[in-house]
Amino acid sequence: MSSSLKETFAAGSTPPPPATLAARVRTLGPSMTRSMQRVAEAVAHDPAGCAALTVTGLAERTGTSEATVVRTARALGYPGYRDLRLALAALAAQQAAGRAPAVTADIAVDDTITDVVAKLAHEEQQCLADTAAGLDTTQLESAIGALVGARRIDVYGIGASSLVGQDLVQKLLRIGLIAHSHSDLHLAVTNAVQLRAGDVAIAITHSGRTADVIEPLRAAFDHGATTVAITGRPDGEIAQYADHILTTSTARESELRPAAMSSRTSQLLVVDCLFIGVAQRTYETAAPALSASYEALAHRRDPRAGR
Repeated sequence: MSSSLKETFAAGSTPPPPATLAARVRTLGPSMTRSMQRVAEAVAHDPAGCAALTVTGLAERTGTSEATVVRTARALGYPGYRDLRLALAALAAQQAAGRAPAVTADIAVDDTITDVVAKLAHEEQQCLADTAAGLDTTQLESAIGALVGARRIDVYGIGASSLVGQDLVQKLLRIGLIAHSHSDLHLAVTNAVQLRAGDVAIAITHSGRTADVIEPLRAAFDHGATTVAITGRPDGEIAQYADHILTTSTARESELRPAAMSSRTSQLLVVDCLFIGVAQRTYETAAPALSASYEALAHRRDPRAGR
């Protein structure tokens, strides 16, 4: 990531909404130093208590230094500790009013299926809310604009992210866009080097460091295509080759639910936002195309509809 991008990401012109704080800790925590992680975890789990502390008090509580507290605040998107403290106070007030649910317990191996359903439903809802609150709509609008005018669209993803990529491609094909999904590295790179200005390449990677996704996106970037990264790690290596970054949230990772599984919910939300945005801007052609594809497959859903 370039130094200018790091500065923009670290400080930003507008501090993130207080409700997204816990999500940002989950997203950015793995890339922080261990001392910064202690600060981040403390503010996420006890916003009210930490909001009452000075920078010195929080440093003492977490066994770190004042400099570490300030660095953590900036890494989370706040210009300084004062701004983080204000966000913590606002988050604590939201939680007290019942508008910001507290963190729930992880799924345990001996949970009843009723508990599993309840916990998963809560995590999914929170994941979607976190992603929506933290999504940069300016970046989203720019990505949509690039897709609308694209000659060709390539989407790269591996594993669970590949499934999300296939979902996006299927949607784009239904409104008449030329789109391809690639999960094989060799095919992805082979296609990426054929892209030019006017084409769009989209990489989907929760970690932001999946080599099999970064390599084709870099090739597309080097050949002049507009590049988009859908990632839970906007500070990851993938950002070096992305013109537009769409940040996703994820439910807390656990032994029974690794990040690759929990990240799909937020990725699918971003994919739907991209698709709806493109369909809105191309409504005159998109609506008839959707209708035609629906009618073409009607007999598959109901044999009585005929051919």
